[in-house]
Amino acid sequence: MSLLLNQPSKLCFRRPVLVRSSPHLSNALSSLMLQSHCHAYVLICADPCKVPGKVIIRSSGHRYHTPGNSFEELVRKLDEEYEKDDKLRRDLYTEMGTMGPSNGWLPTLKDGVLSLREVNINSVTDPKRILLPPLVTLPYCQTQYITNVAMSSSFPEVEDCVVAVKFLGPQLSFCRPAQSNSEWVNVRMTDPCFFSSPVMYSKKDDMFRIAGSGGHLTGSWDLHNPSNNPKLQSLRFQNLPKLSETKRDLLDSCSTSEHLVESVTTGETFMVKLYRKTAEIVEGVPRRKTEAIMVFRLDEEGNAVYTQDIGDQSIFLTNSEAFCVPSSSSNSCIRRSNTVEFFNVDEHVRFFRLAEQKWDW
Repeated sequence: MSLLLNQPSKLCFRRPVLVRSSPHLSNALSSLMLQSHCHAYVLICADPCKVPGKVIIRSSGHRYHTPGNSFEELVRKLDEEYEKDDKLRRDLYTEMGTMGPSNGWLPTLKDGVLSLREVNINSVTDPKRILLPPLVTLPYCQTQYITNVAMSSSFPEVEDCVVAVKFLGPQLSFCRPAQSNSEWVNVRMTDPCFFSSPVMYSKKDDMFRIAGSGGHLTGSWDLHNPSNNPKLQSLRFQNLPKLSETKRDLLDSCSTSEHLVESVTTGETFMVKLYRKTAEIVEGVPRRKTEAIMVFRLDEEGNAVYTQDIGDQSIFLTNSEAFCVPSSSSNSCIRRSNTVEFFNVDEHVRFFRLAEQKWDW
């Protein structure tokens, strides 16, 4: 089991395309999700180097894909269904530095400057844009590839809102956009286990947090006084499923990634571990398949308890912050409880019912 939980994430450096996220997330297809209030929107962005380029908007709660249909058929159907979103498609298609959104704002990177673009699909007016200070690259670091962006609030024009940018590698940067003398506060992480992991904002703790590769460690940074030395917490995995030898061998052969997510209703913190491996090679490009997921409920003592029951909630993993929302609220477009759903370059949309996962085959 130690091999299973310590398997490091494997990076695959590829030429970045439309979505400027970390290289191992970029490919001929990239996917993002926007969360606005209780509604979620998926953006599926095709490679602009191919003709024609596509930016497709998809509202969650609808059927994404019919088995047997090709991706081209999915593109055609979604494109026809969302003709009204042409303006947003064109805007995002021209912003080549687009990356995963956070709190209803879409960060874009151009010429070393990060800006925030308000995302309001129903708005007929031009979106608000907030220009952040030029990025400062620490010695022996880089600011060209961004793992993700996280925000402490949906209102970057409020003075106490903090934007955190996690770069691929040791640099993590913070900024308060509303301050008149706004500038980046840059910290250098010394533990390589954090170098490729995304950052998330914990409303419960009022801190930014990162899960280390393998999931045995988390680091937390104070919004008001970030430093090179984060608050570290070791995690102890408990209630692990009993794996058959076949299943253990399969998962040991997978690369893993860890995603922290906080429930907006219960305040619970979960860690989702994805286990993926190369399934085929298409035109010289490896396509990976998700073999399994594990969800752990974290507590303040550092216990990470495996669970197949997150209650009346759905977890969504995105190229930016993961989020967890109730699935049965009256104003929610999400109708599936106790599930994890995510979007990736190889499988487009994946959906797991936690209670149905089997380990003994």
